[in-house]
Amino acid sequence: MTAIQREKMDYDVVIVGAGPAGLSAAIRLKQLDPERSVVVLEKGSEVGAHILSGAVLDPSGLDALLPDWRSMDAPVKTKVAQDNFYILGPAGQVRIPNWPMPPLMSNHGNYIVSMANVCRWLAGVAEGLGVEIFPGMSCSELVYDGDTLVGVVAGEFGRDPETRAPGPSYEPGLELHGKYVFLSEGVRGNLAKQVIAKYDLARDHCPQKYGLGMKEIWEIDPEKHREGTVTHTMGWPLGRNAGGGSFIYHLENNQVYVGFVVHLNYENPHLYPYMEFQRFKHHPMVAELLAGGKRVAYGARAIVEGGWQSIPKLVAPGVALLGCSAGLVNVPRIKGNHNAMLSGIAAANAAHAAIKAGRQGDELADYETAVRGGAIGRDLRKVRNVKPLWSRFGLVASLVGGGLDMWLNTIGLTAFGTLKHGKTDAAATGLAKDHKPIAYPKPDGKLSFDRLTNVAFSFTNHDENQPSHLVLKDPSVPIQVNLPTYAEPAQRYCPAGVYEVLGEGADAKFRINFQNCVHCKTCDIKDPSQNIVWTTPMGGGGPNYPNM
Repeated sequence: MTAIQREKMDYDVVIVGAGPAGLSAAIRLKQLDPERSVVVLEKGSEVGAHILSGAVLDPSGLDALLPDWRSMDAPVKTKVAQDNFYILGPAGQVRIPNWPMPPLMSNHGNYIVSMANVCRWLAGVAEGLGVEIFPGMSCSELVYDGDTLVGVVAGEFGRDPETRAPGPSYEPGLELHGKYVFLSEGVRGNLAKQVIAKYDLARDHCPQKYGLGMKEIWEIDPEKHREGTVTHTMGWPLGRNAGGGSFIYHLENNQVYVGFVVHLNYENPHLYPYMEFQRFKHHPMVAELLAGGKRVAYGARAIVEGGWQSIPKLVAPGVALLGCSAGLVNVPRIKGNHNAMLSGIAAANAAHAAIKAGRQGDELADYETAVRGGAIGRDLRKVRNVKPLWSRFGLVASLVGGGLDMWLNTIGLTAFGTLKHGKTDAAATGLAKDHKPIAYPKPDGKLSFDRLTNVAFSFTNHDENQPSHLVLKDPSVPIQVNLPTYAEPAQRYCPAGVYEVLGEGADAKFRINFQNCVHCKTCDIKDPSQNIVWTTPMGGGGPNYPNM
């Protein structure tokens, strides 16, 4: 077979992913040296198209990157005015007062934002400084020189949908080489996953843990709208079936973000996270808020939840992991954007110093030190036991024990040391025979919706004339293993209806509707046989989120 010939382009730093981490790194590199050559490659059709986050933004990362952002017309306007915490039952709720909450849980000084719009704005700042940003450029392959990562392949198109070999309209793409490569792909990025495996970066660290976050934007009755109000809930409808909770954020223009998170370490393979979200909206407190309103957007993505214990080694020869690729989310605060931005700044500082000293392609040890010993490490160490407590002992233990531990951590003490995470979320899945199926109410089309109807509101599109980016290691596993053993949970854990089992018995078939995929990566995480591999589709495919 003839080797594929590609044009090569050289940069000081190649950044994969135009999220808050990657864009912050690019901006910081140009602040340090305007002559530094920096490129950002984004798989979405535009910057922000694949960005989905809650989001209540802690502005500490933005303050560190652009101290004058308040005078730069940033899309960061809605200050948090009120914090509410509730535990829900089927027909009512109990409010948890704010006073026993550890100080770090307060949202005072934070902002309700669309991170998609914040990233679009950051991209404009970066381009104004001379950063090259290429949207619609999926990075499909890593480029090595010996043991050193030196670049990525981007912009490859035209592989045959069946054979995956170059087809008649094949475009080989480009090799973009850098003295350093930053991977800021977000949660469970395909390239970051390969780097972690190749260099064994997760050795001596706990397995990463994840949640599935689903979100809708609603326009509601102006009489019910309370701009700046932040509400979080726990409890119903999940109960003992799974960990998780909800968020409701009132932003401007009579809109609210309604979101629901299900921790992916749940045991019952019959659990249907998307339908838990839809059922949640029928709680009296939520239904009253949304009644008469209109859902205008939907999306979903996985969330890293392992925290301090699960952060892998962040550097290998020529490459660094940033943001959610590194797993920097503070779970009890439901915040990671500030840490993503701080990681981008730290990586840029380390790369700048290395290049200035004449180095390239080595390990950026200063970046690792800055993350673990700086503001990010301090943020994550304080909350490191909340997720393990919840996983082992449930909601009440997490509230009481985790709250106590967070309070003690404010003065440098801890009640539990550092608790470990157990098995992976995939391995946590129980056998179908050991769990009861769950009956879910049919969506009413007013407050709750079926998956395919909602996916239309993610504005997802993939060119059908390409190989499926959802790859089965063994095509026989879904029907021969997962179906009899686990009732094939891919039918339920996917929030976009990508996976279907058609027929019964000997006629059963497994179908993958990859065109529906919103790039949440849940299948890559939760499949109990670890048989599904999420790879990067051709550039521009996937969701097109307006202001998630």
